[in-house]
Amino acid sequence: MSMLNTLKKLTDHPKKRVGRGYGTGKGGHTVGRGTKGQRARKSGQAPAWFEGGQLPMIKRLPMQRGKARFNVLTPTAAVTLSDINKMKADVITLDALKLEKVIHSRFQRAKIIANGKIERKVIVRGLPTSAGAAKQIEQAGGSVESATA
Repeated sequence: MSMLNTLKKLTDHPKKRVGRGYGTGKGGHTVGRGTKGQRARKSGQAPAWFEGGQLPMIKRLPMQRGKARFNVLTPTAAVTLSDINKMKADVITLDALKLEKVIHSRFQRAKIIANGKIERKVIVRGLPTSAGAAKQIEQAGGSVESATA
């Protein structure tokens, strides 16, 4: 491999200030925007959701009413080790997580991830657990009965 890409830069060029006259190196009145058109104007950017005049996505889709439309967005709840550390139950199941309101009752699945620390002995039953979380639970003296990832 060449040593050229490890050399230190000897010069540092300042950023060009656009629209400050022809002597600054970046245009006078056009300022690098081209000549005419919507994008050459001051407020010429269309919003990110604009589809060029075609019927927008939000109007093409059927109307979905109520709060149930959000249920499909996150089918699996992520439970951290610090959440489990705050719980009173010693046996951690999906029902125990719902009872202590760690997760919302609409979740059908939950996965324990290694975020935070656990400082007490717990038994995890019937919940998928990440490898790092299972290792920390076992180091604290607990056990994971269903260690699927």
